Amino acid sequence: MRCVFVTAIAMLMRCPAGWTQRPSDADATALIERSRAKALDYARSLPDFVCTETIRRYTPFESQLGLVWRHADTLTVRLSYFQQKEEHKLVAIDDKPSDRKYQELAGVTGMGEFGGTLHAIFHPASETSFRWQGWKTVRGRKAAVYTYAVDAAHSRFKLSNGVAGHTHQALVGFRGDLEADSATGEVLQFTYLPDQIPKELDLFYTRTTVDYDFADVGGRDYLLPARSQTEMRGRLVAARSVTEFRDYHKFAADSTIDFGPGK
Repeated sequence: MRCVFVTAIAMLMRCPAGWTQRPSDADATALIERSRAKALDYARSLPDFVCTETIRRYTPFESQLGLVWRHADTLTVRLSYFQQKEEHKLVAIDDKPSDRKYQELAGVTGMGEFGGTLHAIFHPASETSFRWQGWKTVRGRKAAVYTYAVDAAHSRFKLSNGVAGHTHQALVGFRGDLEADSATGEVLQFTYLPDQIPKELDLFYTRTTVDYDFADVGGRDYLLPARSQTEMRGRLVAARSVTEFRDYHKFAADSTIDFGPGK
């Protein structure tokens, strides 16, 4: 396991006393280790639940103002989390019922917000390096901001893209930043993007951001994904998706979600 901390200079205005100070190496390491423990246990700590996943997808077009994102469609998905496994069932496209399979949809969709990516960042085998950046307030909580990097030799991040009727995949290194609650170590937000994308994938940029917030499930608050955003660009493809998670409730064999009249 390797934790590397590098001093960074940050300009922080109107912060409480001490917020401009970099923590000692021991304190920085202790916070990362709290985050590691939380991340590695995150999937096991969650209850079985269902929620509504709304995915708004966008395509680009050029205008006089430059690249503009135009709404393409909205997916309504029933997401169930049972025995630490995610299942996504497409319910509607643009409010019209659909029996298409979620996994077979073209365009940008997502998975892994419920611990998979965090596990890959914090697993000791990833040998992730961390760099402390500064402090910030996230929904009233003092949070430490870090950048991180996982090199290709230790990465389990698989990037794929369908090009000319063929799907190309590659394991790539990845990096990003994360915000961790200074008291508990819980990750409140993180981003990830690949390093050195192979040419055969025909992509030159992709980035995902995931935000977490507390939601009530069965009378108890859990830190759960609230929103995620992914953007990808390549020579032949460009897309953006914004996902919101809502209506969390406890999973039961007969769990249903009310999508409103006519849905």
